[in-house]
Amino acid sequence: MFEAVEELIGEHADIEKKLADPAIHADQAGARKLNKRYAELTPIITAYLAWKQNGEDIVTARELGADDPEFAAEVKVLEERHEELTEKLRLLLVPRDPSDDKDVILEVKAGEGGDESALFAGDLLRMYLRYAERLGWKTELIQANESDLGGYKDVQVAVKAKGQTEPGQGVWARLKYEGGVHRVQRVPATESQGRIHTSAAGVLVLPEAEDVDVEISPNDLRIDVYRSSGPGGQSVNTTDSAVRITHEPTGIVVSCQNEKSQLQNKEQALRILRARLLAAAQEEAEKEASDARRSQVRTVDRSERVRTYNFPENRISDHRVGFKAYNLDQVLDGELDPVIQACVDADASAKLAAAQ
Repeated sequence: MFEAVEELIGEHADIEKKLADPAIHADQAGARKLNKRYAELTPIITAYLAWKQNGEDIVTARELGADDPEFAAEVKVLEERHEELTEKLRLLLVPRDPSDDKDVILEVKAGEGGDESALFAGDLLRMYLRYAERLGWKTELIQANESDLGGYKDVQVAVKAKGQTEPGQGVWARLKYEGGVHRVQRVPATESQGRIHTSAAGVLVLPEAEDVDVEISPNDLRIDVYRSSGPGGQSVNTTDSAVRITHEPTGIVVSCQNEKSQLQNKEQALRILRARLLAAAQEEAEKEASDARRSQVRTVDRSERVRTYNFPENRISDHRVGFKAYNLDQVLDGELDPVIQACVDADASAKLAAAQ
């Protein structure tokens, strides 16, 4: 069992030797790639060595236990520990999503429910901002279209980790399960009869693409400029600063008008376009790799309802994995980890089952 890890030990040692050479750091991109791979391998190697040592301890305890009751009693404890270490190592060997350490662009859009849906979109945005704050991530508002009552018709935010993250703890690794339709059940602020209404908002999470991830030819872009709309202010409604970019090969359209200058809006729109093109390429690859696609908890079909937020019962339910808790107020304040971890665990279990 786990014979393949022996090869990883060799790779780990080789990378360690390379990283000790000062010359390797002259190529920053190459050094980052090596550091990333080293960080991925280290927990696997550590767990494997612990598992191997535990197996040797079991053999020794059985031999000595033939004559010593204390060693005989220790065998059971060591065997239970061996099961734990085996499961931990199996989980570590589950193929990782190559985008797990990427930052993300998160979009929240109002759906069915009018003004109430827009208010709920604002609640979801606050939840994600609070969650990012708890984890020490940085957030940057890219584009926002506010509703009349203070919510959002649609809003886009960049979420970035500070420094290098542990495997499985990157922004995409945690937030990728948020994509889909989020449903809310509550009495709207505009409801005079006290009746519970149901509305929904959509969440789209895209791994942020770097220039090396997606190549965009300027000849494939149609760029239109127009006058910004929305709240007044300097440069708003007075100059053609808003930008709409159409990627003609795919038909993807991105608009941005939050920044004061046309150049800034163009840069932000290109940033969103790169992320959408990367997501489209990844989804196409998932469709071709049907087995891998079936093992994903996060469905490619963004229209699927993923979660319900029931205010009267203070309940949150994730329909994909059967998670349910009665601390909705805390979740909306950013305590999302238990909900996300349920999706992470279910995803890992599905991948393990598919690998067997």
